[in-house]
Amino acid sequence: MAVIAVFNQKGGVGKTTTCLNVTAALHIAQQKPIALDMDPQGHLTLASGAARATPDGGMAAFFKNKTPLFKLLRETQGGWQIIPASLELAKIDAMLGSDPKAATLLRQGLREDLALTGAPILIDCCPMLGVLTLNALLATDRVLIPVSADFLSLQGVHRLDSALNVLETRLNRKFERRVVMTRFVPRRKLAYEIYDRLRERYGALVCETRINENVALATSPMHSKDVFDFAPHSPGAADYRALTQELWDSGFFV
Repeated sequence: MAVIAVFNQKGGVGKTTTCLNVTAALHIAQQKPIALDMDPQGHLTLASGAARATPDGGMAAFFKNKTPLFKLLRETQGGWQIIPASLELAKIDAMLGSDPKAATLLRQGLREDLALTGAPILIDCCPMLGVLTLNALLATDRVLIPVSADFLSLQGVHRLDSALNVLETRLNRKFERRVVMTRFVPRRKLAYEIYDRLRERYGALVCETRINENVALATSPMHSKDVFDFAPHSPGAADYRALTQELWDSGFFV
């Protein structure tokens, strides 16, 4: 069972878009993926067409009431499964922040409830390094980091890389990571400069596939659909299909 945290501490970098469409691409490839919406904003839930969780449902029910994860699964409009989010998730840091064992709840829950499915699990993380994100990181050893083609996003990935290095030292284990450039505009010189800087610093950890700015990617969430369901022949669908294949070929989902 591969568990992948999709995470960046900077907003607006295509984190949810990437989680949404990589999950959908895996579903098309018949890998039966499961997505966990761990962001209280619930954007992945909304974009997927799944019913938003009630205050006591979804991921919040797992953390508050210890509801088994398999009982919280819902089907999206695209046919793949998700455990939805609700604003109640925003209270989890305050509720569990003082509990030293709180950061391992998700890892234990995945092993007990979803391990036998063998399905790849993607986690759309909250853009803050709190209890929710620590649960996601401790439940996996793989992190997919979307980075938009701008200077501030570049600085964000450097900070995240440093944070992961600190966690690796404290936990005595490695996080396999991949960096994917999103919102790439080929006509902008800056986009190439940012990509080149990423490659210079992180080398093969940076995906060759770049996600170009695309109308279908921006529009599909308005219709509660992933890009393959909304515009399967669009350049955005082609980009996420290529990214998923690249990650698959590198063993990132195994």
